[in-house]
Amino acid sequence: MFIVNDRCDVAKAVGADGVHLGQEDLPLVDARAILGSGKLIGVSTHSLAQALEAEKAGADYIGFGPIFQTTTKENPDPVVGVGGLREVRARVRIPIVAIGGITAQNVADVMNAGADGAAAISAILAAPDPSKAMIELISAIEGKA
Repeated sequence: MFIVNDRCDVAKAVGADGVHLGQEDLPLVDARAILGSGKLIGVSTHSLAQALEAEKAGADYIGFGPIFQTTTKENPDPVVGVGGLREVRARVRIPIVAIGGITAQNVADVMNAGADGAAAISAILAAPDPSKAMIELISAIEGKA
């Protein structure tokens, strides 16, 4: 599956499976008009209100967080924690991808709190051995059950 970050025009041009939108990107309704109903649209959310709004607007999934401190954003939103994730999981029916500070050491907590998936950028890209970091992350997810 190929999801383009932020850019509906690029997603459409390359035949991507969908687009992921941030809070400052094109509104979901406009993205849907560009991409049509057959493509996935995800939205980054940072509060229960944003998560509920994204679901109501027709998002196929949400990114929610930051769950933990993150270094991948210059001005990150406030940390919502695992408790915030649990609260959103209890109220939102669409899939949730946890974002922000996800590592092999904390991903099981994130998945147990109700995330359907997790995005782990710096845990992989900043690792001395990204392949090993990815294997450790996957092992941690699989070991949570």
